[in-house]
Amino acid sequence: MEDLQERNQLEQDEFEQNQVILTPGQLVAKRFFRNKLACVGLGIIIVMILFCAIGPFISPYGEYEIFYINSTTGEEVRMKEDSVGGSDMGINVKAPISSAHWLGTDADGRDVMTRLMYGGRISLFVGIIVVAIELVIGVLMGGIAGYYGGAVDMIIMRLVEIFNSIPFIPLMLIISSVLFASGVKPQHKIFWIMGIMGVLYWAGVARLVRGQILSLRELEYMQAAEATGIRTSKKILKHLIPNVMPIIILIATMDIGGVILTESVLSYLGVGIAWPFASWGNMVDVVKQSVILKNYINIWLPPGICILLTVLAWNFIGDGMRDAFDPRMKR
Repeated sequence: MEDLQERNQLEQDEFEQNQVILTPGQLVAKRFFRNKLACVGLGIIIVMILFCAIGPFISPYGEYEIFYINSTTGEEVRMKEDSVGGSDMGINVKAPISSAHWLGTDADGRDVMTRLMYGGRISLFVGIIVVAIELVIGVLMGGIAGYYGGAVDMIIMRLVEIFNSIPFIPLMLIISSVLFASGVKPQHKIFWIMGIMGVLYWAGVARLVRGQILSLRELEYMQAAEATGIRTSKKILKHLIPNVMPIIILIATMDIGGVILTESVLSYLGVGIAWPFASWGNMVDVVKQSVILKNYINIWLPPGICILLTVLAWNFIGDGMRDAFDPRMKR
């Protein structure tokens, strides 16, 4: 009986020695990669990033090159053009799908595949930058409101309510008209849009961060930090903010898809990324022309699919991150 107990104890000790002690970050990663949909979303985002980052260097065409069919010879003519669309020349510019143009050309005679690559760069860039701006402002304001409370909290929360009450689409229409009337160049308009969207979106982040800070500031470790007499800024930045990182990461992953979708809507309405620059949103804008909608699916369907897959992928990643940071998740 004693030999059996000793053997069982030895087996238990060996089992415990073989167990790998995982850090909190490793546990989060392990739970994340167990989520199949999250892995699929991560794979889609990696493919999209590679497609948009590397694709333009591989593509034999430029973003603004025009291709049109010569009405006399029937041959394709290639033009170096950076501003005037072929549709303004009174010629047939829509080249069909072929080995030279895998997705054909658009209404201005530009290669759709190449425009997808450049448009994806802008759409992804806008999503990441807008989320970065909203996180910086939202985390800072929410941290201050949650830590200080009282009058400071009341003022910041009233600001949050004001920003949440602003009608976004009408405001963007007004701002777009002002930028156009002021003669702002299309390449500069991109940065204006990113800045305005980031400033308008911080309110939701601030509200969530404030709620987390309110619950964290009463815990024992914060009372210990208070007793040491460290600066308030250090308490917020080194003790409170790191403990709300899970919610910040969740907000970032969920909001990037929403921002890309919003940018697409704005570009579709004509107040987003300005022509001749491409984004997935203004590439879909051509469906306003019934002829293209019915007869040239290759022009508007690919960017629509890219938007769908990218937004869906970010949502999958957000769901996976939410489950990974939840310690109650055992699967």
